[in-house]
Amino acid sequence: MRNPEVILNNLAKKTNQKDYKFERIYRNLYNPEFYIMAYGNIASKSGNLTPGVSSETIDGFNLIKIEKLIESLRSESYHPKPVKRIYIPKKNGKKRPLGIPTFIDKLLQEVIRMVLEAIYEGEFSSSSHGFRPNRSCHTALGDISNTFNGSKWFIEGDISSFFDNIDHHILIQLLSKKINDNRFLRLIWKFLRAGYLENWKFNKTYSGTPQGGIISPILSNIYLNELDKYMEEYKASFELGKKRRKDENYKRLESKMYWLRKKLKNEQLTNTEKQVIIDQLKNMHTQLIQLPYSDSFDENYRRIKYVRYADDFIIGLIGSKKDAETIKSDIQQFLKEKLKIELSMEKTLITHSGQFAKFLGYHVVVSRDKAVKRDKNGIKKRYYSYKCKLYIPKETWINKLKELGTITIRQDGSWMPKHRAALLYLSDIEILSTYNAEIRGIYNYFCLASNTNVLNSFMYVMRYSLFKTLAAKYQSSIAKILRKYKQNGEFMIPYETKQGTNYRLLYNEGFPKKKTVNRSPKVDSFPDTIIYKSRTELTQRLIANRCEWCRETEGRMEVHHVRKLKNLKGKKQWEQVMIARRRKTLILCHNCHVKLHAGKLD
Repeated sequence: MRNPEVILNNLAKKTNQKDYKFERIYRNLYNPEFYIMAYGNIASKSGNLTPGVSSETIDGFNLIKIEKLIESLRSESYHPKPVKRIYIPKKNGKKRPLGIPTFIDKLLQEVIRMVLEAIYEGEFSSSSHGFRPNRSCHTALGDISNTFNGSKWFIEGDISSFFDNIDHHILIQLLSKKINDNRFLRLIWKFLRAGYLENWKFNKTYSGTPQGGIISPILSNIYLNELDKYMEEYKASFELGKKRRKDENYKRLESKMYWLRKKLKNEQLTNTEKQVIIDQLKNMHTQLIQLPYSDSFDENYRRIKYVRYADDFIIGLIGSKKDAETIKSDIQQFLKEKLKIELSMEKTLITHSGQFAKFLGYHVVVSRDKAVKRDKNGIKKRYYSYKCKLYIPKETWINKLKELGTITIRQDGSWMPKHRAALLYLSDIEILSTYNAEIRGIYNYFCLASNTNVLNSFMYVMRYSLFKTLAAKYQSSIAKILRKYKQNGEFMIPYETKQGTNYRLLYNEGFPKKKTVNRSPKVDSFPDTIIYKSRTELTQRLIANRCEWCRETEGRMEVHHVRKLKNLKGKKQWEQVMIARRRKTLILCHNCHVKLHAGKLD
């Protein structure tokens, strides 16, 4: 069988060929190496131990299951099972449907996802950041920060119930533009029409891709790539002018300064006369830096900047509010007519750039700060005027404190840190690690904000909540806890390892703003950035076909999975082996695996 790395990279290279149509894609689904590679990609996700409509999970995975799946694909008798639908709460109080496929369906979806990614990734727009390799919320926010400078208006776009309303017929038509393989397209159609089971009642699916499905993100990007291409064409026809014309007052004052500088070069002037001119120039420069450089109402200069993450997008516009309303209307019409989806009018807002727009949890604004600083030559310049800035909304970190249960709000509106009863049963080191992870989590996401310093207030509450939690655990006081764990001004908790006693510190690295985003410089050059690896340490152990308990090398080997190592008690020998190896998997022969689940392995 051909190496899947070679196949995927060959597919990726052909993406650069315009109008190239991919054929005979379905035959790659007969290659067992693809499934071994897919298994290695998804094996570490604990959600695979959650059953779908059947009791089958990733636990007990073996190579025979791959053979059976391939046989059903050869005969085209394979039919994905309906997904099990559950609901997860949203921040606004509503609930979002989540589909849980069976594990075999997940495995096949991962293979399809890899193939589609290889075919389409090179074609996707640089303005798209959701569910793509080397891209993230931070790359989207970084692009906004760098390219939205000077914008006058923001259009905050949100597509109404996008994942539920994707039109299956349009999606297959879009796929058929690049893929000329009816069997492969029929397989995707089967997944789209698999339906879902809710309260043990089967429901058909006539539109949408179930959230929770592995192929849903790549299919949504293929669908919304049409919007990205539309925006590129719209931008080319909309934009005007090479640069804004200068503000008349700025231009007039600059001209006066030019002639004064020229006059200053006259050697016949006395020192007194020269000083008068220098003073005039200083006064004029002070006035100049208070004036706008360009005419913000220049009708002959227009620009659009567009960034999309999944079904949310934001547009930075240099133009009039009327232009913004026209753009919003045109996008709404395009989505409705071409893609049969609707803009959420409730969430799609036109916002002046001097006010906060919200995108991916950040506040986005264009600064009007006229503060000046000197450059390397000592000349005063406005470095902050009309620069796009990102901020942490105050309600975000306050709501996080409420969500974690670390504050009590008194009747007078003041806050009081409080202990967390849910953590009292944990060890001291686990309690500290929990707080550290929560502090790092919010900082790592909001590290691009210009006001990261507000997290010091968040840290204050978290710190005293930690102290109160430990004090409540030992029925002690904060002062005694600090005396016990504070050393050299740092709060630290000791824990034992094989090498001796180590210490874990309470987070003390501060909250500096990060100016750069971790991103490959070749992120838009797909063949050079995606490196496929068909074998992982886990798949190599599986292919070795050796039981890691009884050392048997004959017969069927199965992989035993656990959700978390910390859930193992360590009372049984096989648990001790997994804990010692720090592995959530154990390769066992069929007999040993049956004994393990029967509690007879020891």
